[in-house]
Amino acid sequence: MRKLVWLALAAAAVFSVTVTAPRAQAQVSITVGPAPVCPYGYYDYPPYSCAPYGYYGPTWFVGGVFIGAGPWYHGPAHFYGHVDNRFDPRHGYNGALPRRGDHPLPANRVDHMSHFHGNEMRDGRGHAR
Repeated sequence: MRKLVWLALAAAAVFSVTVTAPRAQAQVSITVGPAPVCPYGYYDYPPYSCAPYGYYGPTWFVGGVFIGAGPWYHGPAHFYGHVDNRFDPRHGYNGALPRRGDHPLPANRVDHMSHFHGNEMRDGRGHAR
């Protein structure tokens, strides 16, 4: 009988602890921050460095404004635009890159690039096709 009393007390103690224990609420918060201010757009993969003039084709710009890449992408759904991956450091490019906050040169128009020759299609979210 004594064992039964101890068992009942232990069960009551466990029950009271589990009923009064605070519940953990899962909350996910992702802060991306502002998009990099780059004169000709930025690469669509971390660390989101500024891309040089000629990496993105004119379809990546609306009214001279870059439509975004990576977490800041705000272009149309299912969009794929041409890039020239010869200007991508992952493909061996080691030339000059603009810095954040630089301004585009007046001669480097992004809305019309008659000499642009894209060799890859990208969606702005890091996917090539």
